[in-house]
Amino acid sequence: MVGIFLVAAVLAVFFGLVAVTANVIFIALAVSLIVGTLLLGKPTWTMWLILSLGLLVSGVLPLFFEFLATKASWGVSILGFVLLASVLFKVATNPELVKHTPGFVWVALVFMLLAVINSLANWQGIAVFIGGFKRYFQVWGLLFAMSWLVLDQNLIRRFLGFILIVALIQFPFALYELIKFVPIREAFVSSYPGMVPIDVVAGTFGASLRGGGASGQMATFLIIVFAFLLARWHENALPVGRLAILSVFVLTPLFLGETKIVVILLPLMFLVLYRKEVITRPHYAVLGLAVMSVMTIAAGYIYFGLSKGNLYSQIADTLSYNVFERGYGGYVLNRTTVFPFWLEHQGVGNPVSFFFGNGLGSVQSVYGTFTPGYIALKYPSYGLGLNAGSTLLWDTGILGFGLFLLILGLAWLSANRLRRESTSPTTRADALAIQAAIALLSVHLSYSLALLDLLSFQIIFTMLLGYLAWLHRQHFAHARQVPP
Repeated sequence: MVGIFLVAAVLAVFFGLVAVTANVIFIALAVSLIVGTLLLGKPTWTMWLILSLGLLVSGVLPLFFEFLATKASWGVSILGFVLLASVLFKVATNPELVKHTPGFVWVALVFMLLAVINSLANWQGIAVFIGGFKRYFQVWGLLFAMSWLVLDQNLIRRFLGFILIVALIQFPFALYELIKFVPIREAFVSSYPGMVPIDVVAGTFGASLRGGGASGQMATFLIIVFAFLLARWHENALPVGRLAILSVFVLTPLFLGETKIVVILLPLMFLVLYRKEVITRPHYAVLGLAVMSVMTIAAGYIYFGLSKGNLYSQIADTLSYNVFERGYGGYVLNRTTVFPFWLEHQGVGNPVSFFFGNGLGSVQSVYGTFTPGYIALKYPSYGLGLNAGSTLLWDTGILGFGLFLLILGLAWLSANRLRRESTSPTTRADALAIQAAIALLSVHLSYSLALLDLLSFQIIFTMLLGYLAWLHRQHFAHARQVPP
């Protein structure tokens, strides 16, 4: 009774604060708390809300309401934590749900627990901890829900159909952003010298009128969807006519922006998908390689054609702030130099931090919406958390970084085993496409922070792993004649 009274008192104070301050984040938290409580017994409804709001709404709101640029994801994040709590409660009360769980799911759970324990040991305050935990794990409930809840095949088909719809609508959104917002941002360049106007062409994955845009993450998502379409066609699970029509809509947004990473991701996707054919049927692979080369060259021509200067100077400039010593944007470090800098400052002289890190949020940006971490304050403007790899190393050490790589590695092996053993063409195709997706997502460890920061991209990441876990459990449950 006392406990209920205390909870009621805390909620009364919280909702009173919401009413007085009219703070957008507090309002989102309050609404999500109420909705999430009502949905505790309906995890699939929560999953649909996270998918629809996270992939279609939160990324585009800041373009029309600038004050939401750093706040749009908070409500979805609360729903993600409600889903996580719901799944863990169901598993605790029904341990049978974890049968046939693939190894990468267990490693993901260990990684999350280790990150929390590590953060408590390196306590930097409640604000830093909440900010760090929110960024890393805001939608990991999707992974565990798809791994451990009893989800039927029709629901999974609807999830996949929804993801395809999300891919298809990137084209009209990207076209609208190109026509509507790029000219507006071009007028802002003199006031914001570091702004790249065309970065706003990010579909529904997230952009702001005066800041950056998730164009690279949208491009990665679309190439992943294209990989699924190609893999299903290769297994005769998708007619060539439908492949052609869908591919036009899925791939066109890649040529509307200026996302240079596409010239790396497209060939990488092809090599993963057709690595077997390169050896066993080289003539078949050469034809595919020719098509992919034309697409890559066309993309490169468009990207570099949109920039000033000749091709050689543009390539040299791109390498200078990605590979060599020049800082990225206004930072001292770039995507490559962040790693030797971490090793130099967390190496032999700091063995504990080297192995275990400094806790979640330690390199949270001083320019972000969260309370900055003490490492970020120590090295302002260095860009220590410029990408996911460096952030993992600073926050969780070599142990956490290794566990994250292990998640990806075990997921690759799980997909490879499915591809070899499954008798279902669709399962084999999707397992192969998931391998291609893992390769593309791995590039983001050194390319961007999105795997640990961007809501829409984290949804794709956790859904991919969750879908793989569902396929794994279905396959091995049926193989052993045990209901999943």
